[in-house]
Amino acid sequence: MARKIILASTSPKRKELLAKAGLKFEVVSSDYIEDMTLPLAPRELATFLSRGKAETVVKKYKNAVIISADTFIYFKGKVIGKPHTKEKALETLKKLSGHTHSVFTGFTVIDTKNSKIISQAVETKITFKKLSIKIIRDYIKEGNPLKYAGSYTLNDITEKSFVEKVEGDSLNVIGLPVSVLMKVLKKFGIEVKN
Repeated sequence: MARKIILASTSPKRKELLAKAGLKFEVVSSDYIEDMTLPLAPRELATFLSRGKAETVVKKYKNAVIISADTFIYFKGKVIGKPHTKEKALETLKKLSGHTHSVFTGFTVIDTKNSKIISQAVETKITFKKLSIKIIRDYIKEGNPLKYAGSYTLNDITEKSFVEKVEGDSLNVIGLPVSVLMKVLKKFGIEVKN
């Protein structure tokens, strides 16, 4: 019996990225509650949170490979997650305007049959142009920044020309460093034939 591949995330962006990579998988929601205030370095926090998400799903499967991920922004020593309100989104984008911030995505892969676990984190640096309050307000009004860490998704802001520079994997900013993940999946015997 072939092992199922489970994406322990309901993020539409992660689902889209994995599907584009040619992977066949099922989506299962993880009920893990993230704590962004843990006193960990950003890379450690990203892997810790992604592992927590994976581990809440593991017990449901005997022969599956679980993939989970967690993405957040790190700026001036602070972790920034989803804003949840338009006011918070405005505040966050004002802070990021004209500066460079890091996007960390931690991911975890667990084979439920033999308990093999690999967790990694990838960092991408994004430099924003100086943004006017009007541009930010218009983006919040027409976009949907409340769903995304740092109040933006790269697809949206690239179209709006918010970005001056991207250093690293742009897919990582969208929510999954696909090329690194695919190398890890090979270690679990999962390879996509293109």
